[in-house]
Formats: sequence, C-alpha cells, structure tokens
Amino acid sequence: MKAERMPKSQQNVFGEPIELCCNDPVTGFYRDGHCNTGPNDLGTHTVCALMTSTFLEYSALAGNDLSTPRPEHGFPGLVEGNRWCLCALRWEQAHRAGKAPKLYLRATNIVTLRAIPLDVLKPYALDLV
Repeated sequence: MKAERMPKSQQNVFGEPIELCCNDPVTGFYRDGHCNTGPNDLGTHTVCALMTSTFLEYSALAGNDLSTPRPEHGFPGLVEGNRWCLCALRWEQAHRAGKAPKLYLRATNIVTLRAIPLDVLKPYALDLV
C-alpha cells in the first residue's frame, strides 16, 4: 500500500496560502503543523482552533478525548492554550452546543467552507483585525 502524499499549495478560507497552525504540539492530519487535508483525511481536520478546557471537556463527552496522551500514536494530549487542527464537523457540533473554541481563519483550510459558512466562523476568529 502506497502512502498518501499531501496535496500541494493548500489555501485558507480566504483563498490565500494556508498559514501554520501549530508546531508545539505538531498538529494537522499530516503532522506538518498545518490544517492541510487530502483523500485519506476522513475527519476533515481543517479548523485551526485554540483549545479551551470547555471544548476539551465537551469533546471528551462527545466521544473524542483530546486531553489524554496517546504515545503509541505520537499524540501528547492537549491542554488549554494549545492550537490544534480540529475536524470541521466536530467544531460545527461544538458551535451548535455553545462550546466551540476560538479559531485562526488564516490557518483554517478552505475545505472547511464545504461544511461551515464563513459568516459562522468569523465571530470566533482570533486573527481578524
């Protein structure tokens, strides 16, 4: 089985080159620090979000524990203040529940707009002036 290669030159929600989300911990489906996506990314890990304890608790209760380290998968476990590429539908679910974390639109992949309209994302943006 041949390993999937990341598609090149991905864009953010503004159609610009996608910015780095986080290198500590290293995030992204491809663990390259960016919220890049491709055919094997079934979760669509495209929203660059700032973790909060509220969201981490919500996510764990919804069946996705992001706080517990999983060394066998190279996952350190997240804490409040970490940036992480979230699944677009998980972020949208948290939004509907009033638990969505703030996000960085310049580091959020344009593919996110297939699931969440930009006008829903903008009020959560930490990188708009």
